[in-house]
Amino acid sequence: MSENGPWGKVLTIDTMNPTVKKVEYAVRGPIVQRAVQIEKELREGVKKPFAEVIKANIGDAHAMGQQPITFFRQVLAMCSYPELLNDSSFPEDAKHRARRILQSCGGSSLGAYSASQGIDCVLQDVARYIERRDGGIPCNPENVYLTTGASDGIMTMLKLLVCGEDEGRTGVMISIPQYPLYSAALAELGAVQINYYLNEDKCWSMDLSELKRSLKEARRHCNPRALCIINPGNPTGQVQSRDCIEDVIRFAAKERLLLMADEVYQDNVYAEGCEFHSFKKVLFEMGPEYSDSVELVSFHSTSKCYMGECGFRGGYMEIINMDPEVKAQLNKLVSVRLCPPVPGQALMGLVVNPPQPGEPSYINFIKERSATLSALAEKARLTEEILNTVPGISCNPVQGAMYSFPSISLSKAAIEEAANDQAPDMFYCMRLLEETGICLVPGSGFGQKDGTYHFRMTILPPMDKLKVLLTKVKDCSLLPLPGHQGECWRTDKNHKLNK
Repeated sequence: MSENGPWGKVLTIDTMNPTVKKVEYAVRGPIVQRAVQIEKELREGVKKPFAEVIKANIGDAHAMGQQPITFFRQVLAMCSYPELLNDSSFPEDAKHRARRILQSCGGSSLGAYSASQGIDCVLQDVARYIERRDGGIPCNPENVYLTTGASDGIMTMLKLLVCGEDEGRTGVMISIPQYPLYSAALAELGAVQINYYLNEDKCWSMDLSELKRSLKEARRHCNPRALCIINPGNPTGQVQSRDCIEDVIRFAAKERLLLMADEVYQDNVYAEGCEFHSFKKVLFEMGPEYSDSVELVSFHSTSKCYMGECGFRGGYMEIINMDPEVKAQLNKLVSVRLCPPVPGQALMGLVVNPPQPGEPSYINFIKERSATLSALAEKARLTEEILNTVPGISCNPVQGAMYSFPSISLSKAAIEEAANDQAPDMFYCMRLLEETGICLVPGSGFGQKDGTYHFRMTILPPMDKLKVLLTKVKDCSLLPLPGHQGECWRTDKNHKLNK
């Protein structure tokens, strides 16, 4: 008899949904799991060659010390505990926002469900924000959906897209390197992942000829229906030019592809000469030939930019040129989940409708926002500068977003050492963690060209810890030098990699 009874378990690794087993998510994968174990070991007194783990694996700003924007937290506090509206220490503009949000909530409480599409006043505010951002191009609130972070909106759209079997299965084009949400979602939904490679030699730019190559090959075995773009980029930190965005829109129009524009880092632009251009703005400025026909869904979030409010899970998506019958199905789909978290919706409303000139909180809000973005810009510059002094590491400019994605040159010995059980850059990152306490994510978790190796690191740690991190990467004993018969780049030049 089975230890689980006469019939055994209904759900086993062999009987579970096979698509779930294909899902991988590198930014919370084996490296991070080991980092958590090491932190526990340090607390228990286990001796290590370092005193703490410095995590640079995920874009979680507040977990790495970034302070919340005061105005946002004041309003959310009053929304959560309305008695604070009588507290004279809160500014009047914050009280006004809190009352307005509560008046749009059932029973004047954040604890009530909202409409499935979102709180009405927040939908209105998001629409007005998009219009301001895009220079007056109209935005209909009925085309805006509040979401549980941008990832919820992305997953919802992919659910609408995926259909077919065998060679008719839906294919979705995603950039390589990519944010693992996309590969994980496509695996879970049983869709076909279509890779197109960003050009590392040209600062991770998109290449029209590469899009054409990728699409042509994919049409032999699936039905490509959508093209995903992350701008500014994750994990690569690039900011796409307006000319590039126009090329992508023309390509999507010609090839009849739905565009999914992940624009959650739209305020994170640091490099001189770079500027964020929303896909919607460019689309409409290209004229009715495109703006009346190209299907576009764009996404934004409270988790990134200067806010970094990941835990509230706030976000929105805007749909353009969606078939009315499909939109009805979208409305049905979002109604099944009831509604996104209402505090996250409220926060999204504050992000798109912050203090205005003349209001009591305006000056402090601008000061806090500017300080956060300026610090990120300085960290981006420092990261690129230091990494490019390291033999065997090459780092493109961190133009935007919150990440660097340097290439690393691994020796033949290191590659052979890793070959038995893990990707070479996973081997590098794991050894780096074990010997220095630095937690990075291997490039193999995001995708990369064969024969190349990378790691992704966030630029979010406080400046003092970021300098420690970069110094340890620079001085570590784990970067094998190409052509040195297995020697590692370390203080002891005669050290060999051992099994």
